[in-house]
Amino acid sequence: MDISIKRVYESAAKADGYRVLVDHIWPRGVSKERAAIDLWAKAISPSTALRQWFDHQPARWPEFKRRYHAELVANDEAQAVLSALRAHKGPVTLVFAARDAEHSNARYLQEQLSSK
Repeated sequence: MDISIKRVYESAAKADGYRVLVDHIWPRGVSKERAAIDLWAKAISPSTALRQWFDHQPARWPEFKRRYHAELVANDEAQAVLSALRAHKGPVTLVFAARDAEHSNARYLQEQLSSK
């Protein structure tokens, strides 16, 4: 399965394939046309409480992943979206707004989708 991640502020490319926004809030300053999103998957974004707790602090990354995993497992809609993404034929790009790609929900989702 070809899963990549890309910041929404980078230009969309044909090679991105199916572009999925994995943030709960629409990114500031980006038009829907420029974002070129095929699916806005709010169901697989972290909860507001989890995002606020994490606050993009790399030291909290291991605990963020554990809590985020628990949220995804407990959410039937999230499980349905993840199953659909796993079944998708062709490349999928998880699009996100965070500056730190290594410590983002998109990176965690990429790891999860690629490992199963």
